[in-house]
Amino acid sequence: MDVVLWEEKNSVGWLTLNCPETRNALSLEVIRAIQAQLNQIRNRDDIRVLVIRGNGPVFCAGHHLRELTDAVPEVGRLRRIFLECSEMMLTLQQLPQPVIAQVQGIATAAGCQLVAACDLAVAETGARFATPGVRIGLFCTTPMVPLVRIIGRRRAMEMLLSGRAISAAEAERYGLVNRVVPLSQLSTETEQWADELAQYSGFTLGFGKRAFYAQTDLAEAAAYRYAAESMVVNSMDMDAEEGIFAFLEKRSPVWKKRQ
Repeated sequence: MDVVLWEEKNSVGWLTLNCPETRNALSLEVIRAIQAQLNQIRNRDDIRVLVIRGNGPVFCAGHHLRELTDAVPEVGRLRRIFLECSEMMLTLQQLPQPVIAQVQGIATAAGCQLVAACDLAVAETGARFATPGVRIGLFCTTPMVPLVRIIGRRRAMEMLLSGRAISAAEAERYGLVNRVVPLSQLSTETEQWADELAQYSGFTLGFGKRAFYAQTDLAEAAAYRYAAESMVVNSMDMDAEEGIFAFLEKRSPVWKKRQ
């Protein structure tokens, strides 16, 4: 059985975690399968949006704990698991495609990290999010990296120190997810959102995503300088030219294919 599934539809790629028997835990095999798929789509301009979802009732329960306990005597193997997982999370940010997490059930520990590492997230009303490692003596130090950058220090620290699960409504209020919908509408909402984004220029989406993350940690004045120069570069691109003329001519733009 494939541990991740891949489907393409209307310029949207759908990556499905396919280990429901382990609640879609991020074993090293799963991490590597995700990374391999991300590497394949990195330079594909026909895939403009990526959705990550889980098969079964749970989005992702985090690392495979049995795999971690088996690896305890082998420091090198433990390091490999956490470093490869971190690299996979970073790749999500480095992809030119916007990445949407579609969350059902629970997203805990590295599963919560996966949601935070995506660019956008939609969850069903019954979803729960937690970094509960403190409860088993294993602090969620790698999940905290994207989490604190998304929801802020106080809220992240509370989640990390208490291990308490927050509701979908709280996650939306915190900024961890963008939208919350009934479970019956989750797939439809995600597909409509992904299709909406996929209508835009793939170059512009990727350019904007890189610019967004590049300016985030800059001081405000430096961020404005970077953003202004980015506007210059973007304005010179053929898709910007096409988009502006299409707007002025009251027609739909036709984005150029890239080599």
